[in-house]
Amino acid sequence: MTKMELRLAVAKKAHITKKIASEVMEVTFNIIADCLRRGEKVVVTGLGTFIIFRVKDKEILPFGDESKRHIVAAHSKVLFRPAKPLRRDVWKYDKKIEK
Repeated sequence: MTKMELRLAVAKKAHITKKIASEVMEVTFNIIADCLRRGEKVVVTGLGTFIIFRVKDKEILPFGDESKRHIVAAHSKVLFRPAKPLRRDVWKYDKKIEK
């Protein structure tokens, strides 16, 4: 689903115009991004948690080739951990093995 498709779905479900749906989505995404920039954890109940974590410097040596040795600098990453209801809905599986 693209951002435009999401905007149309929100507008239809909430019975609002596409312009209002777009503005609400932009504000929501900006608030989440601002919180993450400040290093805060964002918890959306029923959906999941967005977390920023720091990755340390890492030395890379592809296939043991000394000439290609380089270091990936420390950086931040965003991690999304889905909530239990979302995990249950998305990753459904049967314990029975079909033959």
